[in-house]
Formats: sequence, C-alpha cells, structure tokens
Amino acid sequence: MIKKLPISCPSCSHELNVQSLHCEACSTTISGQYSLPLLLKLEQHEQDFIIEFIQSSGSLKLMAQKLKLSYPSVRNMLDDLIEKINLLQNELS
Repeated sequence: MIKKLPISCPSCSHELNVQSLHCEACSTTISGQYSLPLLLKLEQHEQDFIIEFIQSSGSLKLMAQKLKLSYPSVRNMLDDLIEKINLLQNELS
C-alpha cells in the first residue's frame, strides 16, 4: 500500500506545512516551516490527470480516448483544473 502524503489537518482541515525532511542515507535532518509545492495541494485524481495529460503529449483527444469521455468533458476537466491552479497560485502571492 502506498501512503499518501496528507495535505490538510485531520482535526481542523487547515493546510499542513512540512516541518522537517530527513535523509535516510546519511541521517541529515532539515527542520523549518515549508509550504507544500502547488501540485501536491491538488487532489490525487487531479494529479493523476496532469500526469496522464503530460504522457499524452498534451492531447485532449488522446485523453478523451484514455478516459473514455467526450472531448468537451475532458476540456472542461482541464479548464476546472486550470482554474483551481490559478486560485492556489493567487493564495501563494
């Protein structure tokens, strides 16, 4: 089973930050307060869509075939994802 990195607090649903990183090879630990990268703030299905989109060379036609959806449906999915990414970027500014 692959563990998914939590992105929100299970108690209050607030966004989580990274507090430390650890290298298992040399036991170095880096501590601080770091925001999650933008793409990690997306839901897993949104991240999967982006990966499929890149593997499809950005072809919505190919994506529609892979997902067994119409071209307009996939276009709407992409537009929704673009809008969400823009909102997340505006939050960071």
